[in-house]
Amino acid sequence: MTRLELREFRNFAAATLEPVPGGLTVLQGDNGAGKTSLLEALSYCSVLRSFRGVPREALVMSGSERAQVACDLLQGSRRVDISVEIVPGRRDSAFMNGQRVGSARDLVQTLRTTLFTPDDLDLVKGGPAGRRELLDDAVLVTSPRLAAERSAFERALRQRNALLRQLGGRLARDAVATLDTWDERLALAGEAVAAARYSLVEEVAPFVADAFAALSREAGPLQVSYARSFEGPLLDALQAARQEDVRRQVTTVGPQRDDLLISAGGLEARTRLSQGRQRSAALSLRLGIHRYVSEVTGSVPVLLLDDAFSELDPATAACLVEELPTGQALLTTAGTLPPGAQPDLVVRIERGQIVR
Repeated sequence: MTRLELREFRNFAAATLEPVPGGLTVLQGDNGAGKTSLLEALSYCSVLRSFRGVPREALVMSGSERAQVACDLLQGSRRVDISVEIVPGRRDSAFMNGQRVGSARDLVQTLRTTLFTPDDLDLVKGGPAGRRELLDDAVLVTSPRLAAERSAFERALRQRNALLRQLGGRLARDAVATLDTWDERLALAGEAVAAARYSLVEEVAPFVADAFAALSREAGPLQVSYARSFEGPLLDALQAARQEDVRRQVTTVGPQRDDLLISAGGLEARTRLSQGRQRSAALSLRLGIHRYVSEVTGSVPVLLLDDAFSELDPATAACLVEELPTGQALLTTAGTLPPGAQPDLVVRIERGQIVR
């Protein structure tokens, strides 16, 4: 990535950032200056959503009608420009080399990013939804053809749950055929989603284990596995759970209830590891997937390190610096750089402005 432009995005009226394409660019500034917003804008050009989990309206500067983000990429000898316009109440308008882009899956194949934040601790301590999203994002990057299956699954799940709510806890005879239809559609797409996640976890597990061994040398091996919420064919599981689903008015089995299990040294990570070890496990998930994506796609994602070192002990921070893959990286910090970090460019951010 050679250039990032923002217009009326968050607290930036207008700004242009030109990071070092193959090296480390550090964004320094006080809390609230806008450092994270720059990473958020770049990430938005890839996935069309905020990694802060906020609605799109929050990205538009107060008092403005729209926000605009654009970035220029250099892929070998090929130049690519991506631009996105965010208007509250309307769909995003996204373009690549002047051609309208229909969905984020078209962008993510061109601009791949890997994000590190202090909130990554929730990948280990939090509920399974964040872990499922992590897996689905990685699947989308490495197997884009499965995006259609994921969309089909999500659509079938919404429709089935809507029908279950309409039934009000009782299965009317005239609704059985409709429920059968949604069961079949949900099972077909859901099997593909679960299988893709399972295969990803199997393939990425060695990368994650190697990263954890480097970050936490005395914690024992890190193991990850994919846990399904059902056994056997999904269609059979849906039919077996039908009575319970009707009673609870929600689909109780399927990929939407699956989880990524994480353990280190034989201890379940979410409840039995120290917070320091949990943070190392979360970092290892990010690093492992980053290296796996790089190997599978032949293209190294841009590393976005949002205050990623602030909650680490000195030893882990030093190990993380050593383990950071080569390639382009943008790091934000409100303080000093972690030991061993050697930036190629340092940029100062103050109150929504790039001052140097």
